Amino acid sequence: MADAEDNVTIPDLSSLLQMDPYLKPYEKDFKRRYRLFQKQLSLLEEAEAGFDQFTRSYRSFGAHRQPDNSLVFKEWAPAAEALFLTGDFNGWDKFSHPYKKKEFGKWELHIPPKEDKSPAVAHNSKLKVVVHTKEGERLYRISPWATYVTKVNTSVVYDWVFWDPPQPYMHKHPRPRKPRSLRIYESHVGIASPEGKIASYSNFTHNVLPRIKDLGYNCVQLMAVMEHAYYASFGYQVTSFFAASSRYGTPDELKELIDVAHSLGIIVLLDVVHSHASKNTEDGLNRFDGSDSCFFHGGQRGEHALWDSRLFNYSSWEVLRFLLSNLRWWMEEYRFDGFRFDGITSMLYHHHGVGTSFSGDYSEYFGLHVDEDSLVYLMLANHILHTVYEDCITIAEDVSGMPTLCRPVQEGGCGFDYRLAMAIPDKWIQILKEFKDEDWNMGNIVHTLINRRYGENCIAYAESHDQALVGDKSLAFWLMDKEMYTSMSSLIPMNPIIDRGIQLHKMIRLLTHSLGGEGYLNFMGNEFGHPEWLDFPRVGNNESYHYARRQFNLVDMDHLRYCQLYAFDRDMNRTEDKYSWLAAPPAYVSTKHEGDKVIAFERANVIFIFNFHPTNSYSSYRVGVGPPGKYKIKLDSDESQYGGHGRLDHNTEFFTESVPFNDRPNSMQVYIPCRTAVVLANEEIDYCY
Repeated sequence: MADAEDNVTIPDLSSLLQMDPYLKPYEKDFKRRYRLFQKQLSLLEEAEAGFDQFTRSYRSFGAHRQPDNSLVFKEWAPAAEALFLTGDFNGWDKFSHPYKKKEFGKWELHIPPKEDKSPAVAHNSKLKVVVHTKEGERLYRISPWATYVTKVNTSVVYDWVFWDPPQPYMHKHPRPRKPRSLRIYESHVGIASPEGKIASYSNFTHNVLPRIKDLGYNCVQLMAVMEHAYYASFGYQVTSFFAASSRYGTPDELKELIDVAHSLGIIVLLDVVHSHASKNTEDGLNRFDGSDSCFFHGGQRGEHALWDSRLFNYSSWEVLRFLLSNLRWWMEEYRFDGFRFDGITSMLYHHHGVGTSFSGDYSEYFGLHVDEDSLVYLMLANHILHTVYEDCITIAEDVSGMPTLCRPVQEGGCGFDYRLAMAIPDKWIQILKEFKDEDWNMGNIVHTLINRRYGENCIAYAESHDQALVGDKSLAFWLMDKEMYTSMSSLIPMNPIIDRGIQLHKMIRLLTHSLGGEGYLNFMGNEFGHPEWLDFPRVGNNESYHYARRQFNLVDMDHLRYCQLYAFDRDMNRTEDKYSWLAAPPAYVSTKHEGDKVIAFERANVIFIFNFHPTNSYSSYRVGVGPPGKYKIKLDSDESQYGGHGRLDHNTEFFTESVPFNDRPNSMQVYIPCRTAVVLANEEIDYCY
């Protein structure tokens, strides 16, 4: 009997198998996944009048004022015996406004306008859904579709607030086009201030966005926007999926933030958490209808033991409605430009990646341990987002190395645009922790930076929020530690620790930027060598905000060396903007010399040379070059304005010779001081892209 997969045609599977023939033994797996994807997509088209309407279910679920000022409330609570609406509008009467039971576990309530034709539920008034269970319990819940929830200081539980402003914010600026080179500034609104408090959307708009623009980043990735009851969860224990966190301000203030970013030519990505949800019941999704399941798998499959959170049932029709509509909501209502999907590894496998080390053997990515329900959800999400929004960007956070994660759905892939190169920051931390400078292995560093799947774009980063969290510390603090408290003044000579730290900080970031991927990410503040670590207010630190802030004031003090690191990061991005190496094919590495501690490579017709040796400078050092011609220095980490020693003459012209070297047709000789990186461009090439 023929397998169902034998009749499945993946439009561009041949292209995928031609690119990676080692995937050929898993052709049936690809066909099965694609068949499941096609089946779900067809069901959406048939049952819901197309995926466009299905994925805009936020227009009908939750609370909505109609043109005549009547109100419609709609929920999905399949295990509930009865639903009521209570709140400020009815004096918190628990029985006066019952929902009507509809088919498939849905409930609806219509409330006519008041006698004066105004809505019965006013803007900014509080509401609760009262759920009566079959077991006789009475539960108070927040609508899963709530768009605004708030908490008073004395309470531990969030309240559902009906958000219906008389004059909602109107976006003024169009979305920028998708950038060729993606340079991401990873940000958390709440810590985006030197002050020991929760910062606001408005603070970010007026004080942080101009810095991001000046630094040359063209993308902001916002963390911890989806409402989360526990601030110290860093936004990864989401309680209200459609609500922008109220601890930073109002929905309109977030809309203004995104609108202003667009006016600056900066796109904005949302760090979206669809891999799990908070276990909170009163202000979360958990046990919304009183049952163990509803949005989640029942029993053990619905629990993430390590994260202490609930796991979605991606095979459920209503869960697909909820999550896919959630993506459309953020794109439509707030005009985000795409998403960084958190915790993809947990979604892809039934073992969630827990206690599993991935060797890269292809058998680890196919078989019964793969959760194909969630994989198909990700295929659907990417297909819908890229179909509806031409310039939408999606990034996967996956530590497993799942093949085809960033190949198009029509090839049998998952459809993401980029994946995070998560091995790179781990490598830098390992090197700084375990090796003396003279023992750094150039070949191992290069291997880590270039070891990525061909044809699948990666976002490279030397450090993100993960490396800054309590228990770890920023690269700058690994390099300079307590010396940062006393020795960062530019009014005194650099001591050896500060000198080493400043030079290596720049080199590590430039090497990662230029060699590690097709996009680059920096966590806010780390561009200028932010000291210490991140730690949110919690019982264990006496609810302190001391480490839950970004000290931008350090950059503004001209006598401190933080502004030198800031200047280098800015000019690194601006140099990339001119030469577009992130948009170019992977680099050709011509030199990785262990004795000299030199790495040299070519990308986008630009030459990069790194001398990591602590003491040895090299005059007339020969490096291989592709295109012949005259080269000049375009970026030099040793410049005085970047905290360097100013040993290179930028008027020097480097001419290639027809002397093949390290498998390159031409070569040239350069002076490369110790602990210095230089970028050279060919004066005879038009770099206008």
